[in-house]
Amino acid sequence: MIKNDSIIALATPSGVGAIAVIRISGKDAIEICNKQFQSIKNKNKDLTEAKSHTLHFGNIVDGDRIIDEVLVSLFKGPNSYTGENTVEISCHGSVYIQQEIIQLFLKHGCRMADPGEFTLRAFLNGKLDLSQAEAVADLIASNSAASHQVAMQQMRGGFSSEIKQLRQELLNFASLIELELDFSEEDVEFADRTEFRELVDKIRYALKRLIDSFSLGNVLKNGIPVAIVGAPNVGKSTLLNTLLNEERAIVSNIAGTTRDVIEDEMNINGVAFRFIDTAGIRDTEDVVESIGIQKTFEKIEQAQVVLYLFDSNNALHSDERTKEIQDEIQKIHDQFPNKKCIVIANKIDLVSEEEIREKFNFEHLVLLSAKTQQGVERLTDLLLEMANTGALSNNETIVTNSRHFEALSNALEEMNNVQFGLDSELSGDLLAIDIRQALYYLGEITGEITNDDLLGNIFANFCIGK
Repeated sequence: MIKNDSIIALATPSGVGAIAVIRISGKDAIEICNKQFQSIKNKNKDLTEAKSHTLHFGNIVDGDRIIDEVLVSLFKGPNSYTGENTVEISCHGSVYIQQEIIQLFLKHGCRMADPGEFTLRAFLNGKLDLSQAEAVADLIASNSAASHQVAMQQMRGGFSSEIKQLRQELLNFASLIELELDFSEEDVEFADRTEFRELVDKIRYALKRLIDSFSLGNVLKNGIPVAIVGAPNVGKSTLLNTLLNEERAIVSNIAGTTRDVIEDEMNINGVAFRFIDTAGIRDTEDVVESIGIQKTFEKIEQAQVVLYLFDSNNALHSDERTKEIQDEIQKIHDQFPNKKCIVIANKIDLVSEEEIREKFNFEHLVLLSAKTQQGVERLTDLLLEMANTGALSNNETIVTNSRHFEALSNALEEMNNVQFGLDSELSGDLLAIDIRQALYYLGEITGEITNDDLLGNIFANFCIGK
């Protein structure tokens, strides 16, 4: 998989812009660029003799033809992102100019980079471990302060450092266990079993903590899904529009207007929330509306937080409607006992707050007017509280990658087997089998153990130019 040829790609988004950056990496990258570069101030400038991390102003030329006036940045290996000689050409952002420069270098010794190949080379050359390389893709895709913070923490090695430390401690004991096998006939014990039990407990605890963090990490990375549910015409679409500050959903006084789910995302204090406006819950013979209601319950299942909305004006003057509200909320609790649910009394501008609080005594009750925005701030505060971002605030390691989650789960299973082996006083050769497997799974996370198929799958999801 290690290639030494020179690769080229556009590092900035395709399309017209003020400037574009074209990146070249490889053993001959600087030499190739030097042949097509002509300094404006010093006609005899040789880029191959220039110092690393320097900028050079001049023209990219094709024979006597000037393609563009550019700024060339030089990074000599191993002190570059990829660990190889790297050149970044900042040119004007015309699509024509971008393509002319790329085509010129393709004719003079470069080839187009594969998706993620620059970062792949950084990994293969020891500039990043595998979890840090994956964090680069997460950083590029981050769309909130929370997802950005998690990606930065992983890219700077917080997660991989913890994994490497656990692996090294286990490796030290594994070496002693293996040593015992060499002296099995002499019945000697190099690995203190009491110390080993303490280490196994420590590693199992750390793995469980990292595995448990995945539920938070996953929603921070992809946005926390919030389902807005309730009877028809209680103001669900109005609330969605108010939260998003745009007319995203159709608002009408006709019950059953929303026939399908409508999703959109907003950022609250750096945390992304995905709001899902669903069809109203009610008994209906309308086939299309029934499908919408079925989808509502599917979305409740997928959501982390449920916002149950009811019309406070209607509920206050109808005991039958009050009973229906209580039954619907109970149905959600019964069907989804682990869901966090916020009950919202909407249209509070039309009724007395005291009467609503007296009639409805729910744990998380928000009095709100989607029309006048009264109570919206209280709702967003409660959503942030339910997002439970304490681990993020404390700068704890948070797992966001499903591959890491799977590897950690497999490692924990093997460590549980080691624990069982110790409790059952199994021989060292049997303990060693489970320890080796645990080491294998931990090594998979950072790339100390890998294969071409795994790397291909990971870097295929990167954008070209990164």
